[in-house]
Amino acid sequence: MPDRDEIVRFMSDLLEASEYPDILPVGLQVPGTREVSRLATGVSASLELFERAAADSAEMVLVHHGLFVGSGPRPPLSEREKLRLKALFDHDMSLAAYHLALDAHPEVGNNAILCDRLGIRDLEPFGQEGPRTIGFIGHLAPPTTIGELVDRVREHVTPAPLVFRDGPPVVSRVAVISGSASGHIAAAADAGADCFITGEPKEPAMADAREAGIHFVAAGHYCTEVFGVQALGERVAERFGVEHVFVDIPNPI
Repeated sequence: MPDRDEIVRFMSDLLEASEYPDILPVGLQVPGTREVSRLATGVSASLELFERAAADSAEMVLVHHGLFVGSGPRPPLSEREKLRLKALFDHDMSLAAYHLALDAHPEVGNNAILCDRLGIRDLEPFGQEGPRTIGFIGHLAPPTTIGELVDRVREHVTPAPLVFRDGPPVVSRVAVISGSASGHIAAAADAGADCFITGEPKEPAMADAREAGIHFVAAGHYCTEVFGVQALGERVAERFGVEHVFVDIPNPI
């Protein structure tokens, strides 16, 4: 059976994970058994995810939002963290996590897949995070109305996006960053975008979009980030011949 460390090395190299400064340790976060025949993927590390992965006989769990988030010295483990780790230890499951690098990848990344699903083409890097970018900006061909673009979001991402319609009548250029990226509204407008699509809004987003003259679409943090882990899981399955199951734990945020 494929080796745990070989799988992690493949994912880290594919994503160039070491090039992205992050708020959590990326790659292998918790080591489990060395042999992997079944990989479970999910968006966020949680006790429910680990229990469901164990019920599916997974030896490895791959997530976008991993454990140990934060900067500087971390506090002692909480009871909640203990239960999560215990679920991994009891079933000898490994946990791997990739955050910004999985947002950014041009093939299996959240933002590239979002752009493809929404018909955004001719992609250019957008959304500076440290030395790298994590999002994309591109064109709709042909240009469309914000109503038609929102219909695509409803069909391909989430049925209930939050929309502020403050841009031009015709939408041609669109910027996309999954997750919680409403702080990039001004940068999207400055880059010539007619619409900025992200996941989770923050309170200033409405005024920022209105004053920048740009449409703003918040399609859900979870809903915009289900794509990368699934695509990476499928890539691992193809490369190593392991079974892959995506564990969906819907989150309205």
